[in-house]
Amino acid sequence: MDAIEKAARRAARAAGAVHIARFGKTTFKGKSSFLDLVTEADQEAEAAVVGILHRAFPDHAILSEEGGGIDQPSQHRWIIDPLDGTTNFAHAYPHCCVSIGYERRGRLELGVILDALRGELFLARRGRGATLNGKPIAVSRAATLDTALLCTGFPYDRSARRRFYLTFWEAMMTRVHGVRRTGSAALDLAWVACGRMDGFWEFGLKPWDVAAGTLIVQEAGGRVTNMDGTRLSLTAGRIAATNRRLHKQLLDVIAENFAEAERREASGM
Repeated sequence: MDAIEKAARRAARAAGAVHIARFGKTTFKGKSSFLDLVTEADQEAEAAVVGILHRAFPDHAILSEEGGGIDQPSQHRWIIDPLDGTTNFAHAYPHCCVSIGYERRGRLELGVILDALRGELFLARRGRGATLNGKPIAVSRAATLDTALLCTGFPYDRSARRRFYLTFWEAMMTRVHGVRRTGSAALDLAWVACGRMDGFWEFGLKPWDVAAGTLIVQEAGGRVTNMDGTRLSLTAGRIAATNRRLHKQLLDVIAENFAEAERREASGM
C-alpha cells in the first residue's frame, strides 16, 4: 500500500500541475450534451495520471472518465476523474480537483483528492483515517438538520428532469441552514470529510465522481450509502454522505419526498 499511495500522490500532483498550467487558458466543447463539457485540461490530466499509474502497475485496470483507462482483468482497479468540476474550470471558476480511488477485489482501499488551485490534498487509506495536507481530519458534529449546511449537484439530464431534482432541493432548503451547489462532487465529499459541509446527496453520479471521496468520508468518521440506506454502489447514482449523526435525517427527507418528486416530473408541474 505504501507503493500504491506514493504512485497516487505522484499522479495527483501531475494532474494538478496541468490544472494550474491550463487554468484560465483553456477551451471546451460538449460531449453528450452542451452541459457535459470536456477541456484540454481533462484530457492532458488524464493522460498524465494514467501514464504514471500504468507504468507503476501495468497489471492494474484503470477506469477513467475521459475513456483513456486500461480495461483488463485484474484484482486491482484505479478509478479516476482527472478533472472534477470541468464546467467550473472552463469558466475559470476556481473550484475543481483530481480524484483518484484505488480498489482491490472490489473494495476501496485508497482515496486521493487534490485541489491544486487551493493547494489542498485529501487522502485516506482504509483503516488509517483521513488527512488534509498530512493533518488528520474529521467530520462535523452537527446533530440536527436545522443546524446543518448541505451540498448537492444536478446531473446532466437536469433540463429534462428539473422538477424531480428541485423537489429535493426545496425540501432540504426549508430544513437546514443552507444548501450549496459547488459543481464538484469529489470536493463536496472531501468537504464533508473535513467538516466544512455536514451532508451531501446527488443523483446520477458515476464511479469516478465518488470513489475517492467515499473512502475519505468514511475514514473521517462519516457515513456514505445509497439514498435508501443500503450499502453504497458506485454505479447506482444515488449517493448520500453525512457526518453520520445526520444520516437517518437526510435519508428520511429524501424518502418522504420521493413520491412527490416523481409526481411533479410526471405531471410537468
